[in-house]
Order: sequence, then structure tokens, then C-alpha cells
Amino acid sequence: MDKRAINNFAVKARRDLIRDITNKLGLLGIDEAGIQEKRAESTAEIEYYGELAYEISGDDIRLRRELVSHLKSRVADDWNTVLQDFTEEVAYTWFNRIIAIRFMEVNDYLPSKTRVLSSENGRTEPDILTEAFDIEDDLRGFNSNQRALLAKALDTEIPEDLDKAYTMLFIKQANALNDNLPYLFERTSDYMQLLFTPSYHDGVIKDLIDGIPESDFDVQLEGQVEIIGWLYQYYNEEPHNAVVNINGGTVKTNDIPAATQLFTTDWVVRYMVDNSLGKYYLERNAHSELGTHLEFLLPDSLEMVSDDLDVTQIKVIDNAMGSGHILVYAFDVLMKMYAEQGYSSREASSLILENNLFGLEIDKRAYQLAYFALMMKAREYNRRALTSNISPKVYVFEDTSNINDNYFESLPVSESNIQDLKYIVSLFHDSRTLGSIIQIDKPVKTGNLRTVLTNIPQDTSLDLNNTREITYQLLRLLDIVETMQNKYEAVITNPPYLNKMNKVLKEYVKTHYKDYSSDLFSVFIWHNINMTVTNGYAAYMTPFVWMFIKSYENLRKSILNTKLISSLIQMEYSAFEEATVPINTFVLKNSSTSENGVYIKLSDFKGGMDVQKVKTLEAIENPDVDYLYRTNQSNFNKIPGSPIAYWASDNLLRDFEIGQQMDTLVEPRVGLQTGDNSVFLRQWFEVSYAKIAVDAKNIPESVSSNKKWFPYNKGGSYRK
Repeated sequence: MDKRAINNFAVKARRDLIRDITNKLGLLGIDEAGIQEKRAESTAEIEYYGELAYEISGDDIRLRRELVSHLKSRVADDWNTVLQDFTEEVAYTWFNRIIAIRFMEVNDYLPSKTRVLSSENGRTEPDILTEAFDIEDDLRGFNSNQRALLAKALDTEIPEDLDKAYTMLFIKQANALNDNLPYLFERTSDYMQLLFTPSYHDGVIKDLIDGIPESDFDVQLEGQVEIIGWLYQYYNEEPHNAVVNINGGTVKTNDIPAATQLFTTDWVVRYMVDNSLGKYYLERNAHSELGTHLEFLLPDSLEMVSDDLDVTQIKVIDNAMGSGHILVYAFDVLMKMYAEQGYSSREASSLILENNLFGLEIDKRAYQLAYFALMMKAREYNRRALTSNISPKVYVFEDTSNINDNYFESLPVSESNIQDLKYIVSLFHDSRTLGSIIQIDKPVKTGNLRTVLTNIPQDTSLDLNNTREITYQLLRLLDIVETMQNKYEAVITNPPYLNKMNKVLKEYVKTHYKDYSSDLFSVFIWHNINMTVTNGYAAYMTPFVWMFIKSYENLRKSILNTKLISSLIQMEYSAFEEATVPINTFVLKNSSTSENGVYIKLSDFKGGMDVQKVKTLEAIENPDVDYLYRTNQSNFNKIPGSPIAYWASDNLLRDFEIGQQMDTLVEPRVGLQTGDNSVFLRQWFEVSYAKIAVDAKNIPESVSSNKKWFPYNKGGSYRK
């Protein structure tokens, strides 16, 4: 896989989509100056906008009105923010859909079995254009105008006619896929089709076909997780750089995803899942052969718990799931567990989505890709996955700032239920900022509230309080509440790294996670281990500063005193190519047992994550390598500050245990003193080099040869 090619495509695709959408908005009379009224010469059938008198007619008039209504309903500080955020949203929506269609056509997952972006026969025109009439039913049929447009294009083969026909077919295919993937191809955003004109001979679609090999999308070649994850990562590269490079200031809510999301390297994902979910299962299935399939399971003795674990009862969550990389690999591991317990692939793929996997995310674009990736994983094992009612239990946070008391006043429900709903609304007021770290302080009876909301009468003729829309929003929110109230056998994530918190986030963290508030990732470390069942596992990839720095001392002590570091891999300082962050990956166990942990120290092996992977596999193959350590974490408390110094020798630990600390000495002394610094000290540039005894070995000779100045180790004020 050529990541440079993927990077170049994704960055250019975002730029091109934003440019084209901005231009189209301008033609429709929507720009930085505001929303223009239609021109005076407009009629009931045709409307004109802007200086160029851009013409729209038919259904496009309705779609523009919906677009304007949507823009006016958005809450923001200023119009430019509204317009910029909306443009980004439309761009990533079409980007996600194009990537999804490409993935599906390569793997022959499209219901029509007909390619939309390319041709299997090597034609310039995509197959959907040349075979349109053969797949009419899959595209929900053609009206008379669409039929005439298509017939003309195929007859004349004039490029302009072919382009119009292709645009119509592409939009129809995207709309038809709502039946199969409703949370990616949403019906509620019809107006978005006004703002994107697909083309197969130039632009994003052609760049995708020409720039990225088809094999990168082929599940038979293990392309799925990598390609979706890297496309998402690189699509966000420029926004990410813009946010993380700001001088001072804090990160706004809309910028948190760009600032914090990094694609997790594949082998690190495997390490985290193998040593949490995999290990939990193996400890409860004495005769399991699963371990032979877990390439990154570290060499460690298993503490057998029982031998009767029902695989349908295992719950796994990634509560900062990004594009779903961790969940997709966990799906594969769970499939092996189900096979071992006698389930068919088809049955297992449905049960995994129904029972085992959960995900939470603050960024809608990432949520869409995670949802899509899991649906494609289910389709890989079950041909009917896209035509069944199964759906992954992955959710995106929505702020409830739009819900006011007017909604509750109109509800025909009891006062106690209204109070429960108001409690939830207050908790999730800023959920796009706070996300998974929101603390639910009292149990919420989601089943009861779901019944109440489902039975609310929906009067669509006069809905002044948006009762119907808000009710659906609250039903979605109950899914999140239920997910957050669960306990999990494995909680696995690459949490957000963020210390430039905005006011809302900073105040919440200081209030609810005071001892762990140095960075958002440390909040997640503590929060996530407490989401697990007793003896469950939480796995992470984070910066490794938490292991040593004083500002994370409270976190270390909390872990060392109440949890178990099951295993840890410390990377070489600059190994992670995607960000200038020294990282580690580790697994905590929700247990205070006295087991030894397994540690791998990769600090001496430079060369990026591929080298780190090779060295980790070598340590698994040969546990006697000198960079694999086994130690008891009680040793760390013997050292002031409790650093995770897993490599410390017995002699060093003994020194800390019985040795006298320097700050307890009765009469501490200063080091060298001259008696008069102004007479006896000079800075290096003040003295002739010829008069300095530079070589310490030759000091006696220098004295006899009348050297006047000598190097002198002297502490002083900090100089940058």
C-alpha cells in the first residue's frame, strides 16, 4: 500500500470538493456576504441567482429552499462559521460516499453488481452509464425525464449529455443505497445533491480511480481497514495541522476531531485487541486454540478463571472509535471465537453486531466510516448483511442545546419521565465537546424512556416545537446512554491527545477528573479502566509521558494501587511517523492482583513503526531477548514519584528501599565555590582560546606551562 499516493489523493480531494462546493453555493446566491434573494426576472418555474443569473428549475428550486432553511437553523457565532462548517460537512459527506461506493464496487458488494465509478470492461465510461437500463430496479426506477435524458446520452454519446446522465445516475445510486446503509447514505440531506456534480473524466472520482490501486480496496488482500483508515487520516491532515500548530489559545469544539484523531497503526491495534479481548477469552476457555491466531499476544502465563464463557456475552467498546479500525479487527477475533463455539459464519456475523461490539465518536464523518467498515465486515461473512435489519451499535454524539422546555411542555407523559429526560438533556448539552468522558451520576432506565418516547403521538401537520425531530434525537441519545452505562469485558481505544482544552471541556475535566486532568488522554486512561467488569481489560495507545512526568503522578499511583499493568510496549521516541508524539501501548486489568507485568522496551530501535513491529514479534518469538522485562508493579512505588521504571534492576530498587535520600542529609554542602565570581569566572567567549587548558588530561602540564583559565562546571539560571 502506497501511503504517499493515498495522502496525495485525500488532501487534493478535500481541497477540490471544498472549492467546487463553494463555487456551487456562490452560483446559488449563497456566499460570505449572506443568502441572496432570487433575481427579479425569476418566475414560478425558473429562479435566477447572482450576477451570472444562474438558473435553477424543477426539483432544484425545492432543494435550494431546504438548503436555505437548513443554513438558517444552524446555531453559531457568525455567518462565516456557519458557512465554513457546512461546506466542510458537505465535502466530507460526498467524500465518504465516494470511498464507500469504490470499496463496494471493487468487492462486488453493490446490490446491482454494476460498477459506479469505473468499468470492469476497461471502458472510459463507468458501467452504471452503459448498463443503466438493465439495473433500473436497483436504482428505484426512472421517471420520463430521466429515461429521456439517459436514452439521449447513450444515443448521441455527446460528452455534455453523458455528463448529465452520469450525474443523475450517481445521485440515484447514492439515494438507493439508503436502503442498505442508511446512516451513511442519509435521506435527510437531499439538498446536498445540489452542491456536488460527479464526473468520471475529471475531479475526485477520476483521481481516485487513477491514483489508488484497486487492490488497496480488496478484502481478499486485507485492504479494508488500512485503506478506509488512512483515507480518513489524510483527508483531515490539513485541518489537523492548522489546529495543532495554533499559537496559544484553545481548540474549539468543531476542531477537536481534527486536533485529536490519529489513525492507529495496524500492528498496535492487533496488540491491544489480542492482549485484552483475546486474553480475556483465553483465561476462560482452557482448551481454546485462539491463541495460535493472535500474532501479537505477548508471552505470559494465563490465570485461568473458568471454562464456561458464552461468547455472546462478551462486550467490547471503543469509545473514541475514529474510523473503526479497532472494532473491525475485534470483529475478526470474535469471528474466531464464535467458530470455536460452533456458530456458522453467517450467524456469527449478525450476532457480533447485535451483542459484542460498541462504539462512540464525537465526529460524524468518522462515525459514518466506522459504521460502514463494520457493515462491510459483516457483508464479508454474510451475503445478506446489506438487505437485513442488522446495524452496528456505533453512535455519534449530538449536542442537546437545541432542546428547550417547549418540547417537554407538549409531551403527554408523567412528570417523573419528564424529569429523567431533562436530566439526560442537561448531561449531553455539550456532548460534541465532552463525548465519552461524560459521567452519568444516577442510573437511567433507558428501556422505560424508550417506550415513552416511542408512544408519543407524531402530528406532522403542525409541529411548531419540532416534536418529531427531537423525539428521534432523544431516542438516539438513549442508545448512547445505554452504551455508557454498560460494563465491558474489553475497552480498547486510541484516546484523544489534547491539553489545549476550551473552557467547557477544561471546567468539566477539572470538576470530574481533577487528579487526571493534565491531558485528555489521561482522563480516558482512568475513565476507561473503570468501564470494565472486574478482571476485564482496558487497552490504549497514548503518549508515554504518563509513565514518568510529575503532572501524571496521581494517575500512576491510582493505577498502581488499584489496577494491574498487564503489559506495556514503549516505542522508540520518534517511531510514530504520523505525529511528533513519543508513544506507548499498554493493557490494564481491572484487578489489584500481584501478577507480574510484561514490558517491551523498544527505545534503542530506530526506524519507525515497521521496525517496532519486527522487534515486538521477535520478543514474542523469543522472550529471552534483553529488551523484554517481567516485573511486579509494586516496585514502582519504591521510587519517588512512582515512575513506570520497569527496567530498574533489583540493586537499584534496593537502593531506593534502604538507601538514605539526599534531602535527608543533615548538612548538605554546595559544590565548587570561587569566593569571588567576578574575579575568577569568565564566559567562554571572553577568554583567548590559547590561554584555556581545554584538555582535562593535560591540566598538570598546563599549569606548568602557565595556562591561566580552566573549564569549570557551574550551575546557573536556565538559558533556552
